[in-house]
Amino acid sequence: MQLLLYNLLTGAYFLGIKIAAIWNPKAKQWVQGRVGLWEEIEQRINKQRIDGQQLVWMHCASLGEFEQGRPVLEALRKQRPAIKILLTFFSPSGYEIRKNYPHADWVVYLPSDSATNAQRFLNAVQPDLAIFVKYEFWCHFLTHLKSRKIPTLLISAIFRPEQPFFKWYGGLHRDMLHCFSSILVQDEASHLLLKKLKINNVQVAGDTRVDRVVEIAANPVPLPAVAAFCGDSPVLVCGSTWPPDEAILNEVFASERFKEWKFILAPHDVQPAHLQAIESKLTVPFLRFSQLEQRQDPKVRLLLIDNIGLLSSLYAFGKIAFIGGGFGQGIHNILEPAAFGLPVIFGPKFEKFEEANWMFKQGGAFVVRNAGELLMTLSQLSNTAELEKASGAVNSYIKSRVGATPVVLQQIELLTTK
Repeated sequence: MQLLLYNLLTGAYFLGIKIAAIWNPKAKQWVQGRVGLWEEIEQRINKQRIDGQQLVWMHCASLGEFEQGRPVLEALRKQRPAIKILLTFFSPSGYEIRKNYPHADWVVYLPSDSATNAQRFLNAVQPDLAIFVKYEFWCHFLTHLKSRKIPTLLISAIFRPEQPFFKWYGGLHRDMLHCFSSILVQDEASHLLLKKLKINNVQVAGDTRVDRVVEIAANPVPLPAVAAFCGDSPVLVCGSTWPPDEAILNEVFASERFKEWKFILAPHDVQPAHLQAIESKLTVPFLRFSQLEQRQDPKVRLLLIDNIGLLSSLYAFGKIAFIGGGFGQGIHNILEPAAFGLPVIFGPKFEKFEEANWMFKQGGAFVVRNAGELLMTLSQLSNTAELEKASGAVNSYIKSRVGATPVVLQQIELLTTK
């Protein structure tokens, strides 16, 4: 009965995406990206694979999950260069950005979940190992992996009591957990939740994203023009911001209390219309990043980032970080600034993020609900002792979570050794 309901719900969901594609650009990408998908899977993968050559399949929902799987793929490629790697995405926001990812032999969309599609996919791909990252649970794919005795690994997983696995109606979800050969979770709380379900093939390994951000922090992109802009001033780096974040940040930028500070503002949306909307509200001298090398003006106090891909290295110039998304669906990546030891500030939507909860409780992260609270928090962190205390808490989190990738590689070795 539960499987029938699952089929009805997922079928309706996939149909809904196709209907939404008429007016929704992201849904349209989802649909168009799957045109010719089976030909690509069944012809290109088979033609490029040598008999007996092992293939590891990693599936990520979107870009965030990819960043968790990325350290594993890159370490695996370095450790075992002869192995073939298939990377699949569910969402266009992951696929469109990483479809040319060089460390995978093939990057494709995952077909929609059905018994027929799962059988057809596995017949074509014939993986020696399947890796699912964090949240992806597709019943038919998992069931058929188990029935074929293909080792299946779940990495960087995190579980919460409100998820279906732990509800009276979650029988099918619990069955899916039994399809994994091994489950590597981020924290002990997740381990204990699974233990109550008598899921015993679980190991606390940490979050592979931490390994990734530590690597980035150790090798930031050199940005001499940004260094010249910052000079000796204290810098607030505002990453992945949305309009509600930018509204309260504008009061900080204009505040006399922080007139000695400089600001780096990297909005989540860098489309021209949004950048122009930001600029129309700024009351401090600013410059876009694309103009910086041609115009170094000491009066400029705000650098507006008008490209994608530099944010993780921009945190190297900061004293404190403000992370966007906390007034919307949820905060963006706080691990990138944390890897540089920066205390982080964000809006109230952060509860689903284990790292944010931990840092908040330990005094490395701060929650604000309006401009007044943001000004007070920044004033507090302007005190050297308070800043060092907060930075220490952030560093403690990073040090306690680094090292998940070698644990995952060890499991891969165990599951693929023939």
